[in-house]
Amino acid sequence: MPDPSENIKAYKSVHFSRTTITELMIPSYANFGGKIHGGILLSLMDKVAYVCAAKHAGNYCVTASIDTVNFLEPVEVGELVSLMASVNYVGKTSLVVGIRVISENVKTNVIKHTNTSYFTMVAKNEQNQPVEVPGLILETQEQIRRFEEARRRKVEKQNSINNARKTNPDMDLDECKQNLKGERCVIQVKKAQK
Repeated sequence: MPDPSENIKAYKSVHFSRTTITELMIPSYANFGGKIHGGILLSLMDKVAYVCAAKHAGNYCVTASIDTVNFLEPVEVGELVSLMASVNYVGKTSLVVGIRVISENVKTNVIKHTNTSYFTMVAKNEQNQPVEVPGLILETQEQIRRFEEARRRKVEKQNSINNARKTNPDMDLDECKQNLKGERCVIQVKKAQK
């Protein structure tokens, strides 16, 4: 809930910056298997994330991170791809844009959900310094759920980073070898020459 002393104008609704981009998938976007390159889809996702974030922030925004991109279904040449983006969470200078990607076969009208991803964007001012973003007005149960899920992902991500930093870089080699048993790797450590 906004602090009563804060100006409610410093908040924007999810609807305010909701953005959809639709593009026809052409042959030059295809990989050797005849499906649309994942990189093409990532580029389009980055584009829609930028537009959505910049509309909400009222400033230039840059991509800080991408949380999990799962390619659920292949996209075919000739299909229309729609990327629907909305702000799910805001921090001080960053915001999380949720993106749902669907493809539509225009001949058969079959629609597939192909991707979902979350882009963390940071707002920048004219001096390329992070700038505060407006708060978010949550108007539906779904928006509240998405905000809370994004907050939890942020906490889990920070905990994971903190735990990784605690890992001892001078870990016992014998312990490492034991942990790697059953994994698909071969250890071929060469002894240092004197």
